Amino acid sequence: MKKHNWRLMLRRVLNLVFSRLVVTAVLLVLQVVWLFALFYRLADYARWFNAAGLTLSIIMCLALIRQDSTVPEFKISWMILFAVMPVQGGLLYLLWGNKRPALGLRRRQERAEQAMADTRREDPAAAARLRAADPRAALTARYLHDYAPAPLYGGTAVRYYPDGQTMLADMLPALQSAEHSIFVESFIIGMGEMWGQIHEILRRKAAAGLDVRVIYDDAGCLSLLPHNYAELLRAEGIRAFSFNRCVPVLNLVMNNRDHRKITVVDGRIGFTGGYNLAEEYFNRTHPYGRWKDTGIRLEGDAVRSLTLIFLELWGATQKEPPEIERYLPEVPYTARENAVVLPYADNPLDDEATGENVYLNMIRSAKEYVYITTPYLILSDEMQRTLRLAASSGVDVRIITPGIPDKKLIFSVTRSYYAALAKSGVRIYEYTPGFIHAKQCVADGAEAVVGTINFDFRSLYLHFENACWFCGCRAVAEVRRDFDELFPLCHEVTEEYAARRSVALRGLDCVLRLFSPLM
Repeated sequence: MKKHNWRLMLRRVLNLVFSRLVVTAVLLVLQVVWLFALFYRLADYARWFNAAGLTLSIIMCLALIRQDSTVPEFKISWMILFAVMPVQGGLLYLLWGNKRPALGLRRRQERAEQAMADTRREDPAAAARLRAADPRAALTARYLHDYAPAPLYGGTAVRYYPDGQTMLADMLPALQSAEHSIFVESFIIGMGEMWGQIHEILRRKAAAGLDVRVIYDDAGCLSLLPHNYAELLRAEGIRAFSFNRCVPVLNLVMNNRDHRKITVVDGRIGFTGGYNLAEEYFNRTHPYGRWKDTGIRLEGDAVRSLTLIFLELWGATQKEPPEIERYLPEVPYTARENAVVLPYADNPLDDEATGENVYLNMIRSAKEYVYITTPYLILSDEMQRTLRLAASSGVDVRIITPGIPDKKLIFSVTRSYYAALAKSGVRIYEYTPGFIHAKQCVADGAEAVVGTINFDFRSLYLHFENACWFCGCRAVAEVRRDFDELFPLCHEVTEEYAARRSVALRGLDCVLRLFSPLM
């Protein structure tokens, strides 16, 4: 028995050591070490190389200052790096800080977007109804229409899910009902009972001749799926690919991950939210206590936008041109409510911080309250000022973060923002039962957002994201009700952070905040 245990332990250690994640990380570290060694070696023997590196750093620094779309926090962090490593800083910025190396992907994304421009048709009756009922909310809808671009729809039923289990209970029958197509996009797919159920449905539907497609992020699944998993799915008739493959080479666009979560059935039923397709998101396992996630189900006209978001990324990353019209059924749908629904996406390769701007609009327009959940709280100066100003103006601003973190360093950065927010009247809660992964916001009982977009730099500036903004429906009240049920389960930490903190703690906060944009 002991011998068996030793063999099992050895096998696990070897599997870990030689896993794709570890091998990739080790090779990347070796390349970084080699790069720094090369710089110093050449600097000893060639003054011109030192001068060339310094010149590149100066050029990159000036280019960074000139970029109006880059938030000051990014600029400050990189400028400190330029000062500390004046020779190497410019090259490091080209590798990891600059969006320009992704120019090819950006152009393909723009072409795919243009190909779909004529299919994004706003519901004029719903738009007029919103302008008459809530002019403030209509401004957010107009912004998304013009800059996302994302049209506004009526004729859509919205169902809110306060937990992953309830959503999965609806998602599986919806997948079973598919007659033409199934599109699945997720940052993480994890092998287990839950994905096994979904995979079996996808496999059977593909075998029956349906168009079944899967997109997953390669970095998100690096330690969870075989490196050839997309090939295995394709062998089953499922059209699949892993986004932005992680190769053990210094990658120019490694930061840009596909963090979206979208499921579309026949172009008529769509799901989105904070959940990934792995066990813990549906509380099948409990690595960080009770997992809190949320999602929504759309049925009707607004599902067109989720379909287009999926097809746009598919068309930007595959050689084949995106097929569009056949996946946008003109099926009249009469909703029971006068809901206004606007699914939208955020693209890190453009100059528009769509996800952050929607949150900012909601906070600025709130008159009574704005409630937020996010697993990571790493804020720009503009977001901090907006939250603090709203609270100082009498708006009830509350933020819920995890009680049990999944990443301790990031959680320390999250807590570094508490003090300034608390002093301005923002109420901070930590979810005691475990980890809260939901990304949502509700304001004044009038409008809500549920999606994949965290309140951190990675989600707001570096990742491909999506969310759904909606108003005029029962789902808004259900989001608010979920918050009311959450607060008693949380520990409010406002008072302990509003009090004067020690110099050491404030100094630690400063250090963490300094490098937070690079995390």
